[in-house]
Amino acid sequence: MGFDLSGLRKRVEETPFPVDAARAGAYAAAIGDPFSEHLAGRVVTPTFAVVPIIDPMVRAMRQVTDAFALHGEHDIRIHAPLRAGMTVRVQAATVGVWPKPAGVVLVIRIDSRTEQGEPLNRQHFVNLVPNSTIPAGAGEPPPEHRMPERLASGPPIAEPRFSLDPTLGRRYAEASGDMSPYTFDAEAARAVGLPGVIVGGICTMSFASRAVVEGPCAGDAGRLKRLALRFSRLLLLDPGQCITVPIWEGDALRGRRVVHFEVRDMRGETVVTHGLAEIAA
Repeated sequence: MGFDLSGLRKRVEETPFPVDAARAGAYAAAIGDPFSEHLAGRVVTPTFAVVPIIDPMVRAMRQVTDAFALHGEHDIRIHAPLRAGMTVRVQAATVGVWPKPAGVVLVIRIDSRTEQGEPLNRQHFVNLVPNSTIPAGAGEPPPEHRMPERLASGPPIAEPRFSLDPTLGRRYAEASGDMSPYTFDAEAARAVGLPGVIVGGICTMSFASRAVVEGPCAGDAGRLKRLALRFSRLLLLDPGQCITVPIWEGDALRGRRVVHFEVRDMRGETVVTHGLAEIAA
């Protein structure tokens, strides 16, 4: 297992990605989105912004390592929402490689723009190569989005709950294009050292986004301007699996409302920590 640091900051550009209303609607349906505008693709759910970046993200990571990696953190800053009929251009690069107790973290920065060059979003896709090491880190660290310790000791302002049915992995893979087999095939999961089928990071993030849009955003997806979170534990797609998303009110930032959140599985184990969302007025 090796890391080629000469691949840092080498840019990967993806072929233009057309945003199709039917595919955006299928994505919303895969995560149980309740809004008819999202299901019809008239309004594109915020985390659909991950779909155009999956391939360039992987290609950017492969310029540094071919090792198996798990999604460790994600941070998306939304400048403008995706809309059906537009074409997205994506540029990606691995900008940081850092040793951590659990393995080596790769920080991949991805920018999405319109065909005219107008910014749509910037994402930091942070992957963990487990049980690996490097002598020293290099490049940029992941963006900061820690939840203040004082918040977790108080009651959340909301705690929505979502059931995850056994077909979720396959449905989400087909809708998103992220065909990681360990999210729907038990044998494939065990082959890479996982205990069973897991809910992928971007799928888990989509449910967290649902909780924020349905609650603090009052159903208006266009108000969500940033979503960041850290994956702290595997979320297994066990029978009867469900998640809860406790949300706490944070301190306003740059005129935006800020909320923090976690995600917990059916056993009460925390699978997402340091969740943060910035919401426009």
